[in-house]
Amino acid sequence: MVEMHLSAVRVELPSNTPILLLQEAEGAHRTLPIYIGPAEAQAIAFAQQGVDTPRPMTHDLMRDLLEELGARLECIVITELRDRTFYAEIRLIASGQRHVVSARPSDAVALAVRVSGTIYAEEDLLDAEGVILPGDDGDETEPPEAEELVSEFREFIEGIRPEDFES
Repeated sequence: MVEMHLSAVRVELPSNTPILLLQEAEGAHRTLPIYIGPAEAQAIAFAQQGVDTPRPMTHDLMRDLLEELGARLECIVITELRDRTFYAEIRLIASGQRHVVSARPSDAVALAVRVSGTIYAEEDLLDAEGVILPGDDGDETEPPEAEELVSEFREFIEGIRPEDFES
């Protein structure tokens, strides 16, 4: 497994599709790009920015349930890409026992951000799908400003039409 960090949540143009960018913490600093839904993009952005909502969002509820039950997040792992869909696992410790729950990567990351959890990707997956983004020269880069993320997301949300969700 390779440790990753949340590099950014961006909106890819011209499709206005949110994309989660996880970057290798050490080594070549490869980035794993994962397309996600707008609600999950918002949930991750809110957690990054420390936005408190009047009522708990789904991922806040997940965090609160784990805390109430005495469970803790061991880590999350982006495990594979199958049929153009990424898969992840949420690895928990509860009552001294390890539990593994299948999850969408966006949900797993939204939870990990809320509990300062560690994010990993399987080495084989990163070898196959990881990319070096332009400007990535192995140096640590500053994450995008919160205002930039909010602005990009706001533009995306304002452009959504009901037809965009039809199959």
